[in-house]
Amino acid sequence: MVPALWFDGRAYSADWMKGEIQRILAGLHDLQCKEGDTIAAMLRNSPEYVALVLACRQAGLYLASINWHFKALEANHILTDSGARALVVDADLLDQVREGIPTGVGVILVSRGAAPPSSPQAHHWADFGAGLPAMPARTGTSHGAIAYTSGTTGKPKGVRRIPGAPEERAAMEQRLQRVTDIVYGTGADVTAYLSAPIYHSAAMAYLSHFCNLGATLVLEPRFDAQRALALLARHKVTHAYLVPTMYQRLLALPPEARTGHDLSALRQVASTGSPCPVPLKQAMIAWFGPIITEAYGSSEAGYTTFADSANWLRHPGSAGSALPDAEIRILDEDGNALPAREIGLIYVRQRALPDFTYINRPEARAAMERDGLITLGDMGYLDEDGFLHICDRKADMVISGGVNIYPAEIESVLQTMPGVADCAVFGIPDAEFGEGLAAAVQPSPGHGLDGAQVQAFLRERIANYKVPRIVEIHATLPREDTGKIFKRRLREPHWQGQARAI
Repeated sequence: MVPALWFDGRAYSADWMKGEIQRILAGLHDLQCKEGDTIAAMLRNSPEYVALVLACRQAGLYLASINWHFKALEANHILTDSGARALVVDADLLDQVREGIPTGVGVILVSRGAAPPSSPQAHHWADFGAGLPAMPARTGTSHGAIAYTSGTTGKPKGVRRIPGAPEERAAMEQRLQRVTDIVYGTGADVTAYLSAPIYHSAAMAYLSHFCNLGATLVLEPRFDAQRALALLARHKVTHAYLVPTMYQRLLALPPEARTGHDLSALRQVASTGSPCPVPLKQAMIAWFGPIITEAYGSSEAGYTTFADSANWLRHPGSAGSALPDAEIRILDEDGNALPAREIGLIYVRQRALPDFTYINRPEARAAMERDGLITLGDMGYLDEDGFLHICDRKADMVISGGVNIYPAEIESVLQTMPGVADCAVFGIPDAEFGEGLAAAVQPSPGHGLDGAQVQAFLRERIANYKVPRIVEIHATLPREDTGKIFKRRLREPHWQGQARAI
């Protein structure tokens, strides 16, 4: 099935989408792309991007999406590592990656309005595949998207699914559909809102789910809080994908801007990718109603836990309990299972998904597995009812004087301070203790904060050794397009000139 779209105030019918898909398939066939090959995309959210996603799925091609902020060196790594046969790129982004496109990789330029730049070797989207015979029907299965993990060190790793045995595919697809129905929502007469960047694996999965349902998709090039409320009401949106940063921007709107929008059609608001601070989620449930959901997952493991509003309110701060076909264990460094409420490494497996590999990195894939489950280095615990609580990433854990400190714990307290819009806590060099703590704080509009106030607030609520010795005030915190804070950019200046980075 294919969706109908609303984008930038214009309607794109399902018939338009079908025609675009067939034209893309013809063009890819002309480039001699065959089932199992990889196509790369470096595009902003657009109807063309959706059509490319669906065309690759229909042709049995892998699609490797590139963050459109990347430069030549970064794009070259993904194009080379994935073995991409062609790159579909927004025309105005070509110059920033041109030098990184390997020889032999076909280039298809997507241009809206302005004439595309001169590039003798490039194809132009407007006539790509026009008048050519379509690609023959595939014989295998959809290979899906290749997600490149951002990681905290080293180059991004490509996550590629290994297609299951033919006799297992239909049953596995049904099991996976059951999982995504829970995580994202389902039903009849569905209209879904998406403004998160499609190049991110969570947004890609959300898009694919509602394309499978033949939904109407309200697609935005970027998130704008005031515009989002207007669109949710105007299109009677039933399902939306929002992340905690979007919640913050919605709640920061003045009272007069938040009222007057009929959101009664909304059935489910899905949030994935990063834990939501407790006060923030409580405020959203109070405003939108008990339709806010949360899931814990990753590009590698898929989704493994889920919490609706009712269960989350009974287990505040949790990421939910196990989804169908999911297994969760909390283990210590030696692989021993830990009891309820004891923090350890989170190991998971979602058996509704085929296994995966890291492209050209089998050793990294092997290193994360134990007894058939994998860990991404997240630390957490299960409560007595089996609800998962994520404490931090092991990579973010700070060891100060031999004591393990979890920045997420400090951040969750700091989020409750009046005047704090957002914050990040991270490790910095300390001559005496090896590592110390620093906090970067973004004040709410109209609020003035200083480091001493922040430290005093924390000292009343957490142990003194957890109070950051340095507090930096930022007008805005650096973020990825997904809304996650770019901790690496905050951390790097403090570690410059050091012989180590941890």
